[in-house]
Amino acid sequence: MRPALRRLVDYVKAAKVFRRNKKNVEFKILAALLYFFGLSLRKTSNYLSLFEEISHESVRIYYHRLKKVLKKPRKRERRIIAIDETKIKLEKLIFVWAAIDVDSKECLAIWASESRGSFEAYVFLKEVLKYCENKPEIVVDKGFWYLWALQRLGLKYKHETFGRRNAVEGFFSRFKERTKRFWNRFPYKSSFVSVQSRLESFMAFYNYRRC
Repeated sequence: MRPALRRLVDYVKAAKVFRRNKKNVEFKILAALLYFFGLSLRKTSNYLSLFEEISHESVRIYYHRLKKVLKKPRKRERRIIAIDETKIKLEKLIFVWAAIDVDSKECLAIWASESRGSFEAYVFLKEVLKYCENKPEIVVDKGFWYLWALQRLGLKYKHETFGRRNAVEGFFSRFKERTKRFWNRFPYKSSFVSVQSRLESFMAFYNYRRC
């Protein structure tokens, strides 16, 4: 077993993430990783049930539980952060915001909002700054909603279409590969709370894979 995966198994066991131990921890982690890498809940369940019976609901639970032990970004000095947002469909369109450290490619924050404006940009930037000891340069597109928020927080910024913004574009490319499994919609009748939980789980596994 690779050292990083071995450490994850040890973290999960020490944190007692799972209340029941009918299935071993390695099996549960494998189920969550397969789902993260693109299989649907039902396909993950079907494939793994060839070895040991597992329901698609169990796969979903394992995926969400594991984010509790995957390490959050560490607060430190950061040079440049690329920020962007994209649209996804729930029962209506919602916006997903993401911030990527351009140097490390680490996702610092991900957040869903029902609208896109200066207030939402300000709230998201405040969340991003929790993982910065300094005030890094921010790279954004020309969305007007960023200007007031960036100036209010006293942040240096640049508008770029490509270049350093490729870091966050790459993140959203990977994210949309996952949402395509749902025809670019989140699972049917997902609540807004469920959407945020799924986003945080995706971010946790994305950063774990990057490491």
